Amino acid sequence: MLRTYLQGKIPFNWQLGLLLVLLFSISRFAAVLHGLQTGNNLFLTTLFVLMAMLPFLLLSKEGRRRVKIQRPAGVLPLLYSLLLGMGISALIYALGQWLYGSELSNWFRYIGESYPVRITELSEADKRIYFIVFVSIGVTFSPLGEELFYRGLVHGAFAQQLGEQKAALLDSAAFSVVHLAHFGLIFHLGAWSFYPVPALLWMSCMFATGLLFNYCKNLCGSVWGAVVCHMGFNVAMTYLIFYRIY
Repeated sequence: MLRTYLQGKIPFNWQLGLLLVLLFSISRFAAVLHGLQTGNNLFLTTLFVLMAMLPFLLLSKEGRRRVKIQRPAGVLPLLYSLLLGMGISALIYALGQWLYGSELSNWFRYIGESYPVRITELSEADKRIYFIVFVSIGVTFSPLGEELFYRGLVHGAFAQQLGEQKAALLDSAAFSVVHLAHFGLIFHLGAWSFYPVPALLWMSCMFATGLLFNYCKNLCGSVWGAVVCHMGFNVAMTYLIFYRIY
């Protein structure tokens, strides 16, 4: 599984998976909170790039194939994955709107507030430009970094001894917890606060989304199914924030 220079030095097992989750989740959490306070997301972007690179740095060609970092089964499963990602994003948006409306307890509204631009102050032309910019970011860094890391490398490490189903539950749980940094722990008007019930609902939504990403990986026979599903989620989320919330 591991590259030749790592064989015999570190094991590829659930302990390695847990170590990677802790290391990168703590770093990711800190990077998001730093970005919310300063508006500087360079650290977070760099972390996503490293997460995307890590399976190629640690795993042999055979190892990457075994964790399904390989060519997908076909175009149609990828299309299904894209639509499923957009669909679950719309459902999570609808839940937030129904429960919380325009309050900061609405996860997509808060995420929109955390953008480094004031969407309500943009002209229509500028709004289109910023929408394209944020969509472009949303289909690159986080889908590639998170899916190659969580659904690829980490899932594979857990699955070695715990099996596919438990590995899916664990990587989805890790994925949901780290997204508490994006919503639940709130930075507003220069102060931090915590919204426990909305945070729990948001993490539950992210856990379900992680399971969907795993499903799309299996549907396509490749982690690229999860990547495309994640892209669909982010495209829909960005559209809903720009054109349905603000």
